[in-house]
Amino acid sequence: MKIGFIGLGNMGAPMARNLLKAGHAVTVFDLSTDAVGALVDAGAKAAASPRAAATDVECVITMLPAAAHVRSVLSGDDGILAGIAKGVAIVDSSTIDPATVKACAQLAAAQGNLFVDAPVSGGTSGAAAGTLTFMVGGTAAAYEQVKPVLLSMGKNIVHCGDTGTGQIAKICNNLVLGITMAGVAEAMALGASLGIDPKVLGGIMSTSTGRSWSVDTYNPYPGVIDTAPSSRGYTGGFGTDLMLKDLGLATDAAKSVRQPVYLGALAQQLYQTMSTKGAGKLDFSAVIKLYRDDGAA
Repeated sequence: MKIGFIGLGNMGAPMARNLLKAGHAVTVFDLSTDAVGALVDAGAKAAASPRAAATDVECVITMLPAAAHVRSVLSGDDGILAGIAKGVAIVDSSTIDPATVKACAQLAAAQGNLFVDAPVSGGTSGAAAGTLTFMVGGTAAAYEQVKPVLLSMGKNIVHCGDTGTGQIAKICNNLVLGITMAGVAEAMALGASLGIDPKVLGGIMSTSTGRSWSVDTYNPYPGVIDTAPSSRGYTGGFGTDLMLKDLGLATDAAKSVRQPVYLGALAQQLYQTMSTKGAGKLDFSAVIKLYRDDGAA
């Protein structure tokens, strides 16, 4: 299949690579020429604009930082809708608010195109391994249409319901993730201060009632999990500023339905503190630095 892919960051680049590995012809666009060049070296074709990436393809996938980027890439003068053929599906795997998804879906529908929200979970390791979970919002027919493409990048493809429900699932999942990472960071820092070996504590928690992904796969304490960002200076993972953005989406959504999110609001303040200290580009597990003597930068 001929696929246009827009957004080659820490998640988008490995996702596009997996499409190439699956045998798809992929045309890519990103503001970073280095990111585009790396994908071209892997077999992709470079596009000069989102419009060009969406021309003469059978599906378009976007993986962008925020709602403003999605709107611009979709409806700008040189955007997707300026170049896409009628009937071609647009799959947005960014994490944005459900209201923006619905607005984008209306714009696409007016031109004869499907717009499906399909945010992901699984982190950069899942993106590289092709084991992501896709949370898909859209009609049953739209889900069936895009599922084969998503299976080239993920292992679990879940139809969440109508347009926007994929984003609802994602912001709720990341609400839990932000809260649990802060909790694990607090516990690991406390244990180390009290004198237990962090690896021993991490191992115990991994097989006890405190077990979570933040403990056994992405432990925030350096040296506990060799493959975690914490063991490489908190680089190459899911940025603190991105987690802050996602928690903002969750708290804003909660306000719209008058639903309290007490722990979410507290977690949001923790990651905001990290960002204010200049650590916004570090992996979000660096929140443990707030509990240790080595500072936040």
